[in-house]
Amino acid sequence: IRKRYEPVEGLALPDPIVTSDRECPAVAMPDTDGRWATTRFIDPDDMRHDMHVNIVSFEPGAVIPFAETHIMEHGLYVLEGKGVYRLNRDWVEVEAGDFMWLRAFCPQACYAGGPGPFRYLLYKDVNRHPRLAPLL
Repeated sequence: IRKRYEPVEGLALPDPIVTSDRECPAVAMPDTDGRWATTRFIDPDDMRHDMHVNIVSFEPGAVIPFAETHIMEHGLYVLEGKGVYRLNRDWVEVEAGDFMWLRAFCPQACYAGGPGPFRYLLYKDVNRHPRLAPLL
């Protein structure tokens, strides 16, 4: 992932991070019995970071049971398994090696439809206001 860092006056630069999912616990989403979990490599409350890269994991049959939208764009790279992802009104089959780019406010949901875990790397911009004009 290549992105120009967006500094904020008064906030120090974040420390470099080198880690793996073996070193960070997955946190289960509420009311999912651990079938949908997210591994966060950065504390969500650390405002120094202008992007997050997480791993989202689903057990077979687990779902994001509602269409959700976000103000920021997302990049998803499927690491393992198979699933069906809702993008706007379409349901798209995805599997390990596939990449998706979700526009801001794109309704999305997910169903882990394969026989094993479904996991993807999730990139998203955070902690900054959306730009209304391109960076120069």
